Amino acid sequence: MSNSINLFTIGFTQKTAQQFFDTLVKSGVKRVVDTRLNNISQLAGFTKRGDLEYFLRKIGDIEYVHILDLAPTKDILDDYKKNKGDWETYENKFLALMRDRQIEQKVSPQLLDGSCLLCSEAKPHHCHRRLVAEYLRDKWGNITISHL
Repeated sequence: MSNSINLFTIGFTQKTAQQFFDTLVKSGVKRVVDTRLNNISQLAGFTKRGDLEYFLRKIGDIEYVHILDLAPTKDILDDYKKNKGDWETYENKFLALMRDRQIEQKVSPQLLDGSCLLCSEAKPHHCHRRLVAEYLRDKWGNITISHL
């Protein structure tokens, strides 16, 4: 695998719809890979699954795909969010989950090149989309990650 993969990540909170879609279009994103466990929650606003798929196609001719294998389990998420768990524990559990699921076998470099991993967190520091991107970079070694 000599070709470098350009992988973007974005969170939708603290962004207006205009900021969100303009950022994706300007970055040349070809596909949004939804890594959320729940992509139909009311909290999602303009990023509820059906709406998001429509907006991406209409605004930027961007493909949409939801890959549950890249999402945390409800248990891992609840421990962190609801039970105020610490980030390190979440990170370790989530990375173990990615290893168990062997996500590097389930997604292809072709699918991810020019794609943008989506989750809700505004910043990449404490979010699983960064962990997914870095995990795959560690496995494949040829990924350039850009957090939008």
